[in-house]
Amino acid sequence: MANPEPVPSSVPVASAGIPELGQEVLTWDGFGGAARALAERVAEDGYRPDLILAIARGGLFVAGALGYALSIKNIHLMNVEYYTGVDERLPLPVMLPPTPEAVHLANARVLVADDVADTGHTLLLVRDFCLGKVAEVRTAVLFQKPRALIQCDYAWSRTDRWIDFPWSSDPPLVARRSAGGT
Repeated sequence: MANPEPVPSSVPVASAGIPELGQEVLTWDGFGGAARALAERVAEDGYRPDLILAIARGGLFVAGALGYALSIKNIHLMNVEYYTGVDERLPLPVMLPPTPEAVHLANARVLVADDVADTGHTLLLVRDFCLGKVAEVRTAVLFQKPRALIQCDYAWSRTDRWIDFPWSSDPPLVARRSAGGT
């Protein structure tokens, strides 16, 4: 599916951690316009999902915005761990419990929402989880990277840069506990 050029809302800046690619900064204001434009693409395409399946964590923001714009209150969550830091990730994405029950997805038209299709591994895992359980599954992201293994049905922008999202631009206020730690 061809996507029109994105509305301006990300600003390329010098890289912090990935000098060869640079970085894009998406502000909260920019996110609002980007999410609305992404929802417009879904609506203009005529796709009417029954539910949105958000990929936590970045997909939560996207799913919420899409839900409001497309009048969809039925939003489910899929926890997937893959990224462990800036351009650091596990060998493969891992689904974390609880996973949605098939009965909640049965025969539904599902829109899988995430912030970025970087490698595409996470989106492929979630899309493949849905296949055979739902009537139809499509994917929507704010950013699609050219190296991604999946071509999303809906993408607001295409870039090969690292993206600094407003929800993850500042360091956490609380350190993450290790599995066996206190």
